[in-house]
Amino acid sequence: MGCCQSKGADVRVNRVARWRSTGIVALRDAKLKTFPDEVLDLDRTVRTLDLTNNKLVDIPMEISKLINMQRLILAGNLIERLPINLGKLQSLKIMTLDGNQITSLPDELGQLVRLEQLSISGNMLTSLPETIGSLRNLSLLNVSNNKLKSLPESIGSCFSLEEIQANDNLIQDLPSSVCNLAHLKSLCLNNNNVSQVSAIQLMSF
Repeated sequence: MGCCQSKGADVRVNRVARWRSTGIVALRDAKLKTFPDEVLDLDRTVRTLDLTNNKLVDIPMEISKLINMQRLILAGNLIERLPINLGKLQSLKIMTLDGNQITSLPDELGQLVRLEQLSISGNMLTSLPETIGSLRNLSLLNVSNNKLKSLPESIGSCFSLEEIQANDNLIQDLPSSVCNLAHLKSLCLNNNNVSQVSAIQLMSF
């Protein structure tokens, strides 16, 4: 028994050493129900955190310690909400939260000023915060398969947006500010309730 315990400890030590060396923490399909403490203890070392396909319900407030993290991938979990101190992750460029149970996004999302890709499809969002307009470097926004009835007017301030995926929602009207998105190449709105007037306005853009 002691030998087995020793080997298990060695594996953990080697794993943490590898994380520190590469900055990449990948624990996909690991049946995790909580964030591993050893990950949170890495602080500034983490560049990429991938916990796809686990059973996580909460993101701990302590995640704010990972201030150099650039990629956060938490798809396929049971997450219901994001911590309000999320905005402290100032280095974050990619955040993937597809396939969770998130009902709303905190206003602090707008503090992630370096964010380039936000994918949160397959959740239970009914609205997006107006603060999303502060994400001036955002090039991809994927909010497909939620319960959105509209997109915020402030989205027109996301001047770097190239692609918006908003299929399978309840969207009825588009904000006029969409016309400000000079770099927009793709706007996907399949299976929504967008009115004919809104569609014509978009075509004029």
